[in-house]
Order: sequence, then C-alpha cells, then structure tokens
Amino acid sequence: MKTETEKTIPYSELSFATEPTRWTKFWRKSFIFQIFRFFLLNLKIMRIVVGGHS
Repeated sequence: MKTETEKTIPYSELSFATEPTRWTKFWRKSFIFQIFRFFLLNLKIMRIVVGGHS
C-alpha cells in the first residue's frame, strides 16, 4: 500500500494567497467607498478618545 502526502513547495503558486475577486478590486479602487470608510474609522477612533476623557 502506497501512501502519499501532498506537501506545498515554498514560493510555488499554491503557497500564495488567492487572487481578489472583481468586486473586491472594484471596492478597493472606489473613491466614494474609501471616503466612507475613512470617516467611519475616524468616528470609531473619536468615540474611543472621547470615551477615555470622560
């Protein structure tokens, strides 16, 4: 009986992450979405800062 175990070869195609989908690339490049995420992140930071100074 022959048992084989598959091993990944370093720096081969299998050892890298998957390629992002078309929608993921679109949202990463979308200026409006980036502005929205920027303000959302700033609001979260401000909530933490204001909460710490109370």
